[in-house]
Amino acid sequence: MPKNKNLVAIALVTSLFFIWGFALNLNPILIPHLKKACQLSDLQSSYIDSASYIAYFLLAIPAAQFMKKYGYKGGILLGLILFACGAFLFYPAAAARSYVFFLGALFVIFSGAAFLETAANPYITVLGDPETAAFRINLSQSFNGAAASLAPLLGGMFILSGKNLTAAQTASMPPAQLNSYLNKEASAVQIPYLIIGFVVLLVAILIYRTQLPEIAENNNESADDQTKSLWQRSRVLFKERKLMSGAVAELFYVGAQACVFSFFIRFSERVVGMGEKSAAGFLSAATLGFLFGRISGTFLMKFISPVKLLAVYSAINVLLILLAVLSHSQISVYALIGVGFFMSIMFPTIFSLSIRGLGAKTKLGSSFVIMGIVGGAIFPAIMGQISDMSNIQYAYLVPGVCFAYIFYFAYLNLRVEKLTMVVSH
Repeated sequence: MPKNKNLVAIALVTSLFFIWGFALNLNPILIPHLKKACQLSDLQSSYIDSASYIAYFLLAIPAAQFMKKYGYKGGILLGLILFACGAFLFYPAAAARSYVFFLGALFVIFSGAAFLETAANPYITVLGDPETAAFRINLSQSFNGAAASLAPLLGGMFILSGKNLTAAQTASMPPAQLNSYLNKEASAVQIPYLIIGFVVLLVAILIYRTQLPEIAENNNESADDQTKSLWQRSRVLFKERKLMSGAVAELFYVGAQACVFSFFIRFSERVVGMGEKSAAGFLSAATLGFLFGRISGTFLMKFISPVKLLAVYSAINVLLILLAVLSHSQISVYALIGVGFFMSIMFPTIFSLSIRGLGAKTKLGSSFVIMGIVGGAIFPAIMGQISDMSNIQYAYLVPGVCFAYIFYFAYLNLRVEKLTMVVSH
């Protein structure tokens, strides 16, 4: 493959990381916003994450099968079309002020994102030297981090009104006035999501008109091995176990990230007493820290093993979560900002460790890891239920448990890394 085509492919695919990162990181804005506009509990508002992440679980394997037939480019184009359609559905959902409609629109958006992630993550890892795959995917994911920083900032400016009514004010309002207020709040998402839809369509047109190289994945397996499923091939049993543990680690990681960011504004309001616009500003700082963590982590991986970095960062995050839970001052918010920095490298590092060495089964293997993203549908709902039953601060123990498991995953991979070094010598 010519080097210039390789670079063009990396550049175009990297733009996809920004697109789904922007939409996903609008969810922490949508959660408090639709909670207000549709009068929801914390548990009900967490269904925003559930509708988004469940799409990854349901569509990851169909996406892999689709790409097996139509290639990476076909999967990317279908993903972009679904993504744009979901964004356009926000307009009628807001007009009807229907929470179920909103959830349906989000499901369509992230069905498209499932195709994009299933294509983009493995595509980046195989576009170059396998030894630098972790570095390359972290570099591309830095643009995902940039989107994560911009989304809450712009969402806070153009979606959040900063106007919150107490339960007493809501109860005392005439029905017509309350309905007008709620309709106005709901309509705030219409223009932003229309713009997102049109931008995504433009990217789809650009990719359609560009020749993307299809990666020819090496297949050194026997004909008998090729007829077996990913889980049955005894020759790569060790790799399959690593793939399975990686999918579980990804489930816990995505659950942790969704929990930390999605309830950040609610946490800041309840624990520190911030207004929603101020809290959105702090959330933007947290996601900016996420970006800096991704960039600095990518640099550090030139000198430190990605597995070691994953172990250290996950241990630090367990301590920061405990600080956020136990503190009753603004230090708790700063602790969550720190969590954003240290979880930045986790998704791409776990992903690259999980699919390394799968060869011709890379697409199918990546779909199993992407299915772990369903953690973002599960853990925020658990967190919302705990928050409704007790308080939002105790609910943050949920991502703490998730980071503890990621530390365990990193520890297991460290042992394997040491064993591999001993055997190779």
